Amino acid sequence: MRTLAPTLLSIWLVAGGPAAADPTAVKGANPMTISEDIRAVAPALEGYAQKFVIGDLWKRPGLSPRDRSIVTVAALIARDQTVELPHYLALALDNGVKPAEISEIITHLAFYTGWANAMDAIPAAKEVFKSRNIGTDQLPPASGPQLPLDEAAEKQRASRVGEQFGQITPSLVQYTTDVLFRDLWLRPALAPRDRSLVTVSALIATGQVAQITYHLNRAMDNGLTREEAGEVLGHLAFYAGWPNAFSAAPVIKDVIEKRPR
Repeated sequence: MRTLAPTLLSIWLVAGGPAAADPTAVKGANPMTISEDIRAVAPALEGYAQKFVIGDLWKRPGLSPRDRSIVTVAALIARDQTVELPHYLALALDNGVKPAEISEIITHLAFYTGWANAMDAIPAAKEVFKSRNIGTDQLPPASGPQLPLDEAAEKQRASRVGEQFGQITPSLVQYTTDVLFRDLWLRPALAPRDRSLVTVSALIATGQVAQITYHLNRAMDNGLTREEAGEVLGHLAFYAGWPNAFSAAPVIKDVIEKRPR
């Protein structure tokens, strides 16, 4: 999938997707040339891309195009697939994801998929921002006003984690409380629902199934619907592979079935 994703978007451009209005917005090979390259090597792959990814997946109503862009960008950063990022970041902007939200997605994923993955995403984002004349005035500041904190819920979470791991790794417990839940998650440039969507997408894309239960429940508390959660799995099957999607499926099914309707 590492080289498939830019190819799929190139076909999308040829088919007249949202980014087609400005095919020179980001660097990359000529869309038709790439399409011809696929036919020369794997005609069936192009057929699957046209029929299922372009012709169906991105058009399914269970997730908006904006949400699909958020899920895709999160998965690519989580998997360190930077070759696809210029294409999909441009598509995300076309689908209504704001520059400030992209900035926050990259920052958020530094904590959930590793610092190096976020750093690897910077050149691609810088290239796209430059091509769209997006300046720092459109990006969130390093610090500022925060969203309100649910003190009771956070106290309960911190107490539970502290009891489990405080004696073994006090630094992890402290940073989790002080940096993640009392800072990162309260940054207002990315809505809590979208921040949760980014987190769940990254966990699925990297096979981190043990963390899905907590974060999917948090996502649904933040407004993600049952249908949307299911669609995230179907979408990520193409962008992170069927094994990762099916490894996460039982966990997501369990969360959904245990939540009150």
